[in-house]
Amino acid sequence: MTQLHSILLFPDGAPDETERLEESEKLLGIKIAGTRVLGVSNVSEPSITFYPAPTDNNLGATIIVVPGGGYNVLAYNLEGTEVCERFNRYGINCVLLKYRVPRRDGLPKHTPPLQDLQRAIAFTRANAKEWDIDENKIGIMGFSAGAHVAAIASNNFEEVSYPPIDALDKTNMRPDFCVLLYPAYLDGENFSVVPEISVTDKTPPTFIVQTQDDYKLINSSLFYYYALKESKVPVAMHLYPTGYHGYGVRKTGHLVNEWPLRALNWLRDSGMLRKKK
Repeated sequence: MTQLHSILLFPDGAPDETERLEESEKLLGIKIAGTRVLGVSNVSEPSITFYPAPTDNNLGATIIVVPGGGYNVLAYNLEGTEVCERFNRYGINCVLLKYRVPRRDGLPKHTPPLQDLQRAIAFTRANAKEWDIDENKIGIMGFSAGAHVAAIASNNFEEVSYPPIDALDKTNMRPDFCVLLYPAYLDGENFSVVPEISVTDKTPPTFIVQTQDDYKLINSSLFYYYALKESKVPVAMHLYPTGYHGYGVRKTGHLVNEWPLRALNWLRDSGMLRKKK
């Protein structure tokens, strides 16, 4: 197995960070499919970890995985490491983003995470040759709050959301595709999306997974789907009856647990995966 190591996105300090927090990891009281969720918090030095697909089964695409956690903590195993390992088995490269949490006082909740995600997209694309990945098949996959920032990044890629630091920030930051799992905070008023998102025909093709019994957040998926449809953005949404929220790729006994295979088929149909030899 390839040795994994984290890469700091801002080696000289992330934008507007005035102090280094003592990063913490702890098992939360939440159990999903009998296993507790590993929470990571107090992140002030955002980083990425590259999970390469096996060389004998590499389908070319790369997914930047963005865990959720309400912008207060990162569900790091449930919506991070386990997701990367699952999609690696499918032949897809993954990049796990550890973005800044908790929310920063005086800033919109998504501002630092958006900066981190934009930088992660740029870093991944700039290192495509070194990592032996396709620079034109780099997408993002977000869960809950991570899906919120992924959707924002899918519609805000023409300008860097922080003062440019180096040549890396001139790299194309548009994702080639976007996968959203039970997204949060996307629904605005009267079937519209929130003001920080302006969907256009340049928004990347999107795949959404939602359950009907996720009552508080279902409109987030429905309203965003509608905005994509109205802008003629290629979009697929799988709406399942049960499963609630925060299942990741674990087997919780609901039909929604099949979503990784549906996503894989969508990526294949979208031309993001090269055929096996």
